Amino acid sequence: MFTRSSKWNVKSIILVALIGIIMGVIYTYGFNNVYNLVKLSFLPTGYAPVVDNIFTGLWYMAAPLAMYFVPTVGSGTIGELIAATVEMAIGGQWGTLTILEGLIQGATNEIGFFPKKSRYERFSWGSVLTGAFFANLGGFIPSYFIFGWSHYRPSLQILMFITSMISSLLFDGVLVKLITNLFDKALKPKTK
Repeated sequence: MFTRSSKWNVKSIILVALIGIIMGVIYTYGFNNVYNLVKLSFLPTGYAPVVDNIFTGLWYMAAPLAMYFVPTVGSGTIGELIAATVEMAIGGQWGTLTILEGLIQGATNEIGFFPKKSRYERFSWGSVLTGAFFANLGGFIPSYFIFGWSHYRPSLQILMFITSMISSLLFDGVLVKLITNLFDKALKPKTK
């Protein structure tokens, strides 16, 4: 039987680190490659900036997965930070900026759960979707300024924001919740 421990111990640290490492590898060799191919195909259309936001929710997934397995404050932030660090270290295309983004996205993802320990333990649809909503804000707002999205026409900026919100809710919210529901069925975890 699997136990979801809400206390920081060696097992919890190893589990969060493993989630971060696995997701960092998936980000770099999976999501980044698909993102680059799709963005390249959109270049002639003038809508390539929207592609920046189609996939955003995929890069936020380490945080809620870490919070599911280790339901305590900070696990999502640390999980996402480790994933970002691994992504950067093995050749992620955004360099050290990835670490800052991972820190912000992990911390904002925890807003759906913080400050109540019971929210981490229940891992409800409401908490996951709220976390995904705030993770999107935590990803979109800095990118808006860092990458100069303010120079795009307003209609494109609005489309980019809507696309990123849908992506975040779909991948970081719904997909993660469905994955964790499968873990619930397979592992039948108890929380302590």
